[in-house]
Amino acid sequence: MNLGKKTWVFCDGDLPPAGNSEPFAHEAMMVVNNSDKIANLKITLLFEDKEPKENIALTVEPKRVRCIRMDMPLGEEGFKIPFGQFAVILESDVEVVAVYGRLDRRPDMAYYPVQGYSV
Repeated sequence: MNLGKKTWVFCDGDLPPAGNSEPFAHEAMMVVNNSDKIANLKITLLFEDKEPKENIALTVEPKRVRCIRMDMPLGEEGFKIPFGQFAVILESDVEVVAVYGRLDRRPDMAYYPVQGYSV
């Protein structure tokens, strides 16, 4: 059964600078590939005050999930997202399900999803 969509948009990326002590915050995008083919992903990042970063390539193996930490280097070139606001456009050659989550740095360690738009 095919699940998901080929294009996903997450508008509320906000990568905080790393703190000097626990708890550390992070953001991640989880991508589920329920198909029998490798999902070839292309990520575009949009920023408030700089040009987009396009064509960050990643893959998700068939019948797998991949957790993509946004505070870690992305793709083969190891692109590092700068601190601050950004949006993510995720494109795949097969249908995938994607969700974006944020672990907040508050003492109660809130984790919450960021609503995505898919087509």
